[in-house]
Amino acid sequence: MSDEVLQIAIIAIGSLAVGAAAAWAIIRMRWGSIQAVATDIVQKAEQEAQVQRQQAELFTKQLRLDAEREMERQSQEERNKLRREEQRLQTREDKIEERQHAIEKRSHDIDKAQHSLQADKAQLAQQAKELAAQQQLLVTEWERVSNLTSTEAKEQLLSRLQREVEAQEAQLLRKRQKEAEETAERAAATIIATAINRLCVPCVSEATVATVALPSDEMKGRIIGREGRNIRMLERELGVNILIDDTPGAVVLSGFDPIRKQIAKMVLGELVQDGRIHPTRIQEVIAQKRIEIEGLILQHGEDAAVRAGVFNLQAPLIALLGQLKFRYSFGQNVLDHSLEVAALMGSMAAELGLDVSLAKRIGLLHDVGKALSHETDRPHALVGHDLALRYGETEEVANGIGCHHHEMVATTIEGSLCSAADTLSASRPGARVGTLDEYVKRLKDLEEIVHSFHGVEHAYALQAGREVQISVLPDVIDDSGIASLARDISKRIEEKIRSPGRVKVTVVREKRCVEYAG
Repeated sequence: MSDEVLQIAIIAIGSLAVGAAAAWAIIRMRWGSIQAVATDIVQKAEQEAQVQRQQAELFTKQLRLDAEREMERQSQEERNKLRREEQRLQTREDKIEERQHAIEKRSHDIDKAQHSLQADKAQLAQQAKELAAQQQLLVTEWERVSNLTSTEAKEQLLSRLQREVEAQEAQLLRKRQKEAEETAERAAATIIATAINRLCVPCVSEATVATVALPSDEMKGRIIGREGRNIRMLERELGVNILIDDTPGAVVLSGFDPIRKQIAKMVLGELVQDGRIHPTRIQEVIAQKRIEIEGLILQHGEDAAVRAGVFNLQAPLIALLGQLKFRYSFGQNVLDHSLEVAALMGSMAAELGLDVSLAKRIGLLHDVGKALSHETDRPHALVGHDLALRYGETEEVANGIGCHHHEMVATTIEGSLCSAADTLSASRPGARVGTLDEYVKRLKDLEEIVHSFHGVEHAYALQAGREVQISVLPDVIDDSGIASLARDISKRIEEKIRSPGRVKVTVVREKRCVEYAG
């Protein structure tokens, strides 16, 4: 048993020795490999460190270049800023020099004025010395001639000198006043001339006739109708004179009232285009066109307000403005005249630094009273003043309307400009023709005389006032009464109207009954 243990021990010891020897051999072999690996790692680390050092140097150079570029950019911006500041300072310095030159020039003018004043003072002083010498001579002479005391002579002399000084003072005041008036007149003339030059309007005069084109002369016979019934109804209902002569392809409408003339033109155009011309159709078309003319009036009023730059007008004022398109004053269209006045007032207000919108509003509405002036005896300016207040306009606008013919006192400068602009528009070449206005007034007076009689339904002046066609109410005046009515109207016209030649008075009584069957 011990021998086996010994053998086992010997074998174990031998195995350990062999293992230790093998391990030592392996360690020596591995140590050489480890040294080689370590050397390689060190070399690679040194190479990487060299690369990183080079990269760090390149990065440092790049940072330095970027910093230099940033500093250069900032320096350039600072230089540009300094250059702009220098230019601004130079401009300011130039302006200061210009102002300094202006101040020096003004100072020079003031010095000249002072020198002139000093010369005037010296002249006055010389005159005072001369007056003193004359005073002494007068005192001596007065004492010798009148045996006056020195005190009495002084009192008389002072009284005389006072009167002379007062006379010179009044003369100087008149001179300064005249110079101020001349300066103001020149400034006003400049402003008015500027306003007139900015106004560009055509110089035309509306005619009292209109022409309706016909497709053929055969249409003239249809307009006349059987025994003239169509043309008589047209003239009676429309209040215009229809002239059918030898003019080929045309019919002429004559009437002093532009609204009637426009309605007649629209009615004839519709009838000619439709081809059906008989009394019933004529009445239908007339009623239709009278409605259409109301829309046309509103359109004219809105267009005028837009052209003048005047907004927020109430509908009744716009309708009254549109009616001015069909009214004339001394041959001048009232709506065109109102637009001219608005333009002139706007230009003058701009030159004077006033409220341009207020001035244009007053100018556009200044003649709005003429739309209703034929219904009242009051001046149209006062009628327009009341209308403006009734339909929401301010007191300034209403006052400007009411004062343009001096029936009221102007409370604003814009209102006082209205009279001047109104005169400029009316007095420019080609604006007005007096004979046409007188003609229209005479025809209106003629119709008003006829309408004053009881039972008259319609009355129209035709043939330039040489004929009046009257339609009476058949339930009020019978057949026997129309003759006496015609005679009374003729006498009243002879008394009230001065008309060249004779006036034909035609009274028509017509009763029509309409029934429907079926």
